[in-house]
Amino acid sequence: MFENLSDRLQNVMHKIKGYGRITEDNISEMMREIRLSLLEADVNYKVVKEFTNNVKEKALGSDVNSKLSPGEEFVKIVRDELTELLGGDSVPLEVGKNPTVLMLVGLQGSGKTTTIGKLANFLRKNHKKKPLLVACDIYRPAAIDQLKTIGKELNIEVYSEGKNSPVEISKNAVNYAKENNYDYVLIDTAGRLQIDETLMDELSNIEDAINPHEVLLVIDAMMGQDAINVITGFNDKLKLTGVILTKLDGDTRGGVALSVRHLTNIPIKFIGVSEKMDGLSEFHPDRMASRIIGMGDVLSLVEKVSSEIDEKDAENLVKKMNRGTFDLEDFLSQLKQIKKLGPLENIIKLLPGAKKMGLNNVKVDPKQMAHIEAIILSMTPYERAHPEVLKASRKQRIAKGSGMSVADVNKLLTQFEEMKKMMKMMKNGNFKLPF
Repeated sequence: MFENLSDRLQNVMHKIKGYGRITEDNISEMMREIRLSLLEADVNYKVVKEFTNNVKEKALGSDVNSKLSPGEEFVKIVRDELTELLGGDSVPLEVGKNPTVLMLVGLQGSGKTTTIGKLANFLRKNHKKKPLLVACDIYRPAAIDQLKTIGKELNIEVYSEGKNSPVEISKNAVNYAKENNYDYVLIDTAGRLQIDETLMDELSNIEDAINPHEVLLVIDAMMGQDAINVITGFNDKLKLTGVILTKLDGDTRGGVALSVRHLTNIPIKFIGVSEKMDGLSEFHPDRMASRIIGMGDVLSLVEKVSSEIDEKDAENLVKKMNRGTFDLEDFLSQLKQIKKLGPLENIIKLLPGAKKMGLNNVKVDPKQMAHIEAIILSMTPYERAHPEVLKASRKQRIAKGSGMSVADVNKLLTQFEEMKKMMKMMKNGNFKLPF
């Protein structure tokens, strides 16, 4: 997401850092490039005009911080203005009700039913809550079956009454949730190909009947500026409390995310970052602004690692590394932990300066990790603990068992030894980064 915009803005930031001082001429030049970058990213032209005017005014009128160079001061101004454009402060999901009722609305094709499963999974995993999915889309063929399939995959209950009235289903579901101590009720409503009066009336009737704590509009980020009209259309009839932008991992320029809050005053609460059931993230304007201008997103990286990697396992690995007893069994355990984090290229992009170090376009083939895993699993426990015993005959057996070649086995063993040497150097304080 925002890849082209990010590249363009980072080039501008790099250029401005090279200037000894900020003048009206070089600021005007930079603002022209920023304006073009935002327009090409499909940001609303009114938003672009206001944004560039604000940045220029603050850049020319700023008292330069003594700890920052003029270029760094300009970067800070751009980051702060981007944060404001994206919404300023994060707006968290409503919590603490008994139960908290979330009503999800949207057009067909926006990914609403999949998103409701992702949101339920997020609430259970990140907040230890007990969610109930409610099937109220009685019109789209197989919508109820789709939600039940998602519920079965996640082991989350789905409340359904078939083709009954959506209003009655919603009311009955909330009562059922109260009786069975559910923390959240997530209502999957019907969508249409376009906004129409029948759809809006039905949604309005459901809203009146159950008085949800949140009404979240699920919208496809690839719609471009048409998304603003859809948001406004829903908000005219319903009391929208937030937006969930889906498909931000796709071929999208990101303009919707940069325009939504400013034009509608409705906060983005979540973004869809992959098709998997854990592919939903809370939206933090400040973190997104940092990522756009190449400053990374260390907080999100730390949160992801904390939620996926077992703390005790990590501590044990560190102790083994320090003692020099790290073996192939530990290496296999480490690989399994890393796989939980998702595609490694997505993790790398959260690192500050990833583009500068040439890491932004790194592609990690998941098959390579699977091959390494297969080789280690073909070893006996003793061989994993004592790789020095792996001679020719053992290597041939391991290669055959893993479906790989002896050369692949040798390559893995060489890489493992190099990694152990690096760990030893880091422990002794002799390791220096090559830049």
